[in-house]
Amino acid sequence: MNNKDFKKQLISRAFILARRIINLVDKFPNKRSAWVISDQLLRAATSIGANIIEAQAASSKRDFVNFLNHALKSGNETKFWLALSKDLDPKLIAEIEALLKETDELVKILGSSISTLKGRNKL
Repeated sequence: MNNKDFKKQLISRAFILARRIINLVDKFPNKRSAWVISDQLLRAATSIGANIIEAQAASSKRDFVNFLNHALKSGNETKFWLALSKDLDPKLIAEIEALLKETDELVKILGSSISTLKGRNKL
């Protein structure tokens, strides 16, 4: 897979993850704890793809890595809120586990990419 295809696939996976999490949040119960978790989860999950897109328009390699770092942090935050959301509705646990797995894969890809870029560019 070349670099262009890799970028497209990464963006696509982040976009699909955000859509799946939006759909999940719409299934949460209507109670205060779910509202807080929903808000935080939506912000974190949608931020992953947004920061990857921003990285594509970065003005320097350092800026590019910085945006990927923000995406990585949002991915880790997403995992935290997904783990908490398991307590909201036991019927959603399997769906949440699948989303946790995909988020973890994206986090690993981002982390590996950042490590490679930092090693290559001595940032």
